Amino acid sequence: MLVSLGLWAQAARAAAIDSTVLIARGGVWHKKDREANKVPHTSIDTEAHWTKSGWHGWVYGWKLHIIVSAACQVWLPIAAELTPANVADNEQAPTLIENLPPDTHFLLGDQHYYDEALFKLCNARGTMLVTSHTGKNNPYPHHDDGVGVRKVLHKTRSIAIENFNEHFKAIFDVHGSVPTKGLVATRRFVLSAVFVYQLAIL
Repeated sequence: MLVSLGLWAQAARAAAIDSTVLIARGGVWHKKDREANKVPHTSIDTEAHWTKSGWHGWVYGWKLHIIVSAACQVWLPIAAELTPANVADNEQAPTLIENLPPDTHFLLGDQHYYDEALFKLCNARGTMLVTSHTGKNNPYPHHDDGVGVRKVLHKTRSIAIENFNEHFKAIFDVHGSVPTKGLVATRRFVLSAVFVYQLAIL
């Protein structure tokens, strides 16, 4: 579908990968109760899980793992999956990467995708994975030859992901909690919403 509309060529065949947190319906299952296998209230969705968000702190819920077209007039979802919120971004990424168009030139991610296995997977597909990376061996500010190019690509990624996430959550009213309980029902709701979003853009 991307190719038929010419969007993929306009996007320089670049895509952005990230996850966004969705809040579970009902109450939260605190760690001490989970470890004791005690569910203090029937409203709690026991299939959801905890994660720490840079924006919202600790959140009990789900993660929408998503790849969207980047450097384009519209941000079109290419691949998506829903998991409990404790699933790491780099662990879920291979499934999404396998669904990339075969002529993807660049895949843009944040530091959570700085993973040797993901670099190898992308290289095998002829795709360059570009991620930010911080740590003891790579502190800010960076001074290597590629820093200027990465800065442009990271901005491109941020614009694509942030715009998509905001539009998606606003359209489907999930700035608050999702309307479903359980992994199967929530996965069905969220991925169906992604499909509807694709259809609306197309």
